[in-house]
Amino acid sequence: MSALFATDALLPAGWARNVLLRWDASGTLVQVQPDAARPEGVGLAEGPVLPGLPNLHSHAFQRGMAGLTEHRGQGEDSFWSWRTLMYRFAGRLDPALLEAIAFGLYVEMLEAGYTSVCEFHYVHHDRGGRPYADDAELALALLRAAQRAGIGLTLLPVLYQASGFGGKPPGEGQRRFIRSTDDMLRLLERLRPLCAAQGARLGLAPHSLRAVPPDALRAAVAGLHALDATAPVHIHIAEQTQEVDDCIAWSGQRPVAWLLDHAPVDARWCLVHATHMDADEYRRAAASGAVAGLCPSTEANLGDGLFDWPAWQAAGGAWGLGSDSHACVNAAEELMLLEYGQRLATRRRNVMATPAQPQVATAMLLAAVAGGAQAAGRPAAGLAMGQQADLVTLDARHPALAGLPAHQMLSAHVFASHRTSAVGTVHVAGQARVAAARHAEHHRAIQGLVAARTQLLQDSP
Repeated sequence: MSALFATDALLPAGWARNVLLRWDASGTLVQVQPDAARPEGVGLAEGPVLPGLPNLHSHAFQRGMAGLTEHRGQGEDSFWSWRTLMYRFAGRLDPALLEAIAFGLYVEMLEAGYTSVCEFHYVHHDRGGRPYADDAELALALLRAAQRAGIGLTLLPVLYQASGFGGKPPGEGQRRFIRSTDDMLRLLERLRPLCAAQGARLGLAPHSLRAVPPDALRAAVAGLHALDATAPVHIHIAEQTQEVDDCIAWSGQRPVAWLLDHAPVDARWCLVHATHMDADEYRRAAASGAVAGLCPSTEANLGDGLFDWPAWQAAGGAWGLGSDSHACVNAAEELMLLEYGQRLATRRRNVMATPAQPQVATAMLLAAVAGGAQAAGRPAAGLAMGQQADLVTLDARHPALAGLPAHQMLSAHVFASHRTSAVGTVHVAGQARVAAARHAEHHRAIQGLVAARTQLLQDSP
């Protein structure tokens, strides 16, 4: 049994004082007691204790190309021109390079306050588009990277079969992604015991409606849930206005409306981005119980547009945060960008505060933790009994935080501390992974990421 005493801790119902946290050998919280006395021998947290934030959308390999696409090509740049460059980068990966980039990224995530990650994994085959001798080779590289870093993982192998609505044949840049539905289900069967042995969760990511024809979507989701009835399903949807227009041309419906009418969307689903919905889609999608997977830094980087959070909130929708392409790896900054985007759209301040939680940073973090845990399919929903002991302790001595009350320390962490991180320590399932703001493997991990990126750039034509 392990324990930590926090003078201030953010519990699911809000801030509490003098909280005793105990967890068992599996890393599960077995005691969360406010207004407690500190027992002899129990360590004292050096600042406010927060729940760890699940990162609900990650393409790990894209961390290696962060910052390399910020130049204008011929004509107007958009998501689609960025995607062409991303395909070229993905085409050069091998298992060792992927593992090195993912390991470096996952260490960065832990240092930034993320304690678990949903990996939307779609590079499956070798550079020629052929399966590896072990068809799970690249998925195994991600499992190893997560285990080495000590981050919780929800592995989401991606089903990708077409280049556009109506089953258009895949393009050359997509050859490493393509799997038949039967191949995908065999891969899930192969990965399921490996994930379980590591404490990782396994789900499925039909890439998008444009990449997965209706029959394949139906069969793959049914096959997944035959293996695990509670497994999470994540899908990119309505990220770009062109995607919406193309879906209407193909089906006569907007993407989210089509999905809700043709797939068993419920609380197991995460609708990644869902940026461009109409009022009826917001209402229906929220009512389904699905989580909206918001990725503010990537959506801004790619020029996607802004999610209508007031409409989602009015409909009672759940949401969580992802860092997606990893142009930014900073949990607090994603929260800040999400709120600032809503301020620009509505021309109001503190948009995402609630009557129950008027402190906007508190309201956002609690909602993002709950939605992220739901999307991850993991017991990571905050500091409560039965949940995993995923804990982030802020550094109360940080210049942006020092001398403030706990709830205002969180506000300063989100809105005022980005020159240097205010994250002090991080535990995942009760295991210390970050101390004094650094992961034990920080230097090795970052050196490996840099070396992998350098090699990939040298391989560039």
